[in-house]
Amino acid sequence: MVDQIFAATRYGLEYERLRLEAASHNIAVANTPNDTAQPARLMRVSTTFLPHVGTSASLMAGHFPRPVMVDAEAAERKVHDPSDPAADQNGMVSYPKVDLVQEMSSLLDASRAYEANVRAFNTLRGMALHALDLGGGA
Repeated sequence: MVDQIFAATRYGLEYERLRLEAASHNIAVANTPNDTAQPARLMRVSTTFLPHVGTSASLMAGHFPRPVMVDAEAAERKVHDPSDPAADQNGMVSYPKVDLVQEMSSLLDASRAYEANVRAFNTLRGMALHALDLGGGA
């Protein structure tokens, strides 16, 4: 049972770390002009739930699907700036359309969830060490 709780907290830590990385990436590219050869990509975190992985028995055994960072095509935001070297023939510069409020909210939410997982992991670790101390003194 303890192993499943450790696995759940490790999964939570990995998932929230990826959410922090994705939101940070999206904020970082918000004011970077798009390359004309390829569209802008924003990062999102996804977890693939496979039929054999999503069962309660496999989750109880500590088998959690791995979260992965995936890129998604971003909508464009056009800004008129003829002096920019990335401007097209009409003087428009294309940027990825990033909702900074949403991304900052994701950063805050993921940070708090990560901290909660760290606290849960440390509490469980302390309990396990205390149980070993009690068992060793008998």
